[in-house]
This record gives sequence, structure tokens and C-alpha cells, in this order.
Amino acid sequence: MPGSQPPEISVALPFRDAGAWLGGALESLRSQTFENFEVLMVDDGSSDDGASIAASFDSQDRRFRPASPPSPGITAALNHAIALARGRWIARLDADDVCHPRRLEAQLALARSLGSGTVVSCLVRCTGGVAEGWRLYEEWVNSLVRHEEIARAMFVESPVPHPSAFFARETVLEAGGYSEGPFPEDYELWLRLWSRGVRFRKVPEVLLDWRERPDRLSRTSGRYSTEAFFSLKARYIHRAPLMEGHRRVVLWGAGPWGRKFTDLLAREGISVEAFVDVNPKRIGGVVRGRPVIPPARLPDMRGIPVLVCVRSRGAREEISSALARMNFEEGSDFLLCT
Repeated sequence: MPGSQPPEISVALPFRDAGAWLGGALESLRSQTFENFEVLMVDDGSSDDGASIAASFDSQDRRFRPASPPSPGITAALNHAIALARGRWIARLDADDVCHPRRLEAQLALARSLGSGTVVSCLVRCTGGVAEGWRLYEEWVNSLVRHEEIARAMFVESPVPHPSAFFARETVLEAGGYSEGPFPEDYELWLRLWSRGVRFRKVPEVLLDWRERPDRLSRTSGRYSTEAFFSLKARYIHRAPLMEGHRRVVLWGAGPWGRKFTDLLAREGISVEAFVDVNPKRIGGVVRGRPVIPPARLPDMRGIPVLVCVRSRGAREEISSALARMNFEEGSDFLLCT
């Protein structure tokens, strides 16, 4: 255990009614190979034994610091933890997840080598009652390691699992901290940091066990709904490099979510010039006052950014391949938004 030196890492760990798992999360931190850290255990109004578990760790190890946010909610708890942090680096952890012993050591080493302008993450292993969709997300998110891969995927889903994140305290404070609103606070922060030029990178090693459970906040709160994610995508899409100088797009996907995304884009001053679809019942028709064309017509519209918004399983890969065959380049000519 380190002496009187200030901690280099502050772990931001908010919790609420997580007594069944909190001890395991805290024990995984106590078992870290890197020891110069503190844990800010922010109790967001627990009614179970979580507070007593936090107090127990505090009494045994002075690196574990209980705290209470000035107002309720995950965003307030996270910002409170960052405000209290004494470390240069912030590591995120949820109360129901478990760090592998080398997590802090490995992420700190990568963060030091890259500097404060990079958010560092790691590969994750999903645990608990994991559905097929969650397994597919795990496979996808673990395939994104380099900044270029993460940046290209920024509008597909959140490319950085929140409890795996490791970043410089000053970087997030300079960006304004976590924002409160009807949206996922982590995804909004990644988009905001990315739009400010912050880079992303992952340690290519599984360093976190990420628990999936039906009562997880991301499954029960409307701020993590599909529409909330799409609203954020529409809000930040103009910052994508291929959108520079453009306020018109071609949208691949004339289905329900394509139409919904069109409405959200319109609120941000971006109009859809045409829809692309493979459904013969839609081709030749009109959606939101715009024509629906087959993929073969896309070369005629080259120069207008193509946004892909089809949520059916496997469509992302099929559409990417089809666009590549037409010499459309991802990131320069088209962007995956689902």
C-alpha cells in the first residue's frame, strides 16, 4: 500500500441499491497490482446495505472514501466524484462489475504513453444472464481497439463501455463534465469529447467483467432508450468529417427508424435528399416527401454523404460491403449510424 503520496488514480464508483455486488467490485479494486489509487464510493440514495459495505471498506483501507452527491442521479454522482478526486486520472467502475487485477496498471501505462488527450478503455467480458444481442454487442465493442476504429463506429453504438473508461480528470472538466439530460450520459460525453478532438484507445486485453442484469439502469431508464441514442447521433452528426460543408444527406433505410432519424436530423437543420432501400415495396415510393431509390442509383448521388440507418441484424455488414463495391469509403463517403 502506498504511503502519504497523493493518489495517481481516482476510481469513480457511484452506487445505488447494489449491496449484492458492491463488495465484489470493491474487493477487485483492493486486489489491483497498481496500488496508488483512491476509490470514491458515491452513494446515490441506497436503501439497502450498500452504505454499510462502503463504510466497512473505508474503515479497513483509507484509499476507500465514502461520499454523497449534492443531488440525486447518476450524472450528479459522477460529477461529484470527479470534483472530489485527487488523482490526475479517473477510472470508472460500476458497483456490479469486477476489475481484473491488472486493470489499473495496464490502463495507466497506456494513458501515460498517449497523454491526457486520449480516453483509454479495455476489452470486456459480459457476465450474468447475457442475451444474444448483448453477446453480439460484446463481440462488436471488443473489435474496436485503435482510435480510427472507434471513431468510425462512434455513431453505431457507444463504442466504449462506461465502466471500462479511464481518462484524465482535466480533460473531462475542461469539456464541462457529465451533462444532465434525457440521454445516456456516457455516450453523450464520448461524442462531446470526440467532437473536441479527444482520441480513444483500448488496452487489447480483457480487464473488466461487465455484468448484465435485467434491472440495470441502462435497461430501465428512458434516457437509455433507442430514441435517446438516435437523438444524440442527430445532435452530433454534423461534427463527422464527411459532413463538413454538407446539410443534405442520403439516408439508407426507409423503415421506421430511418423515418424517425430523418425527423431528428431535421431538428438539427439536416435534410434528407433521398432514401435508399432494398425493399421492392418501398422503392419508387415517397417517404417524408423524398424519393426512395434502389442502391444501384447511389453512384448518381455521389458527393452527398450517405448515412446508414437499418437496424436489422446483419444489415450493417451487408450494406457496408455493397457500398464498398460501389467504391464508397466508410468515413469519407458514408457513415454507419446503426
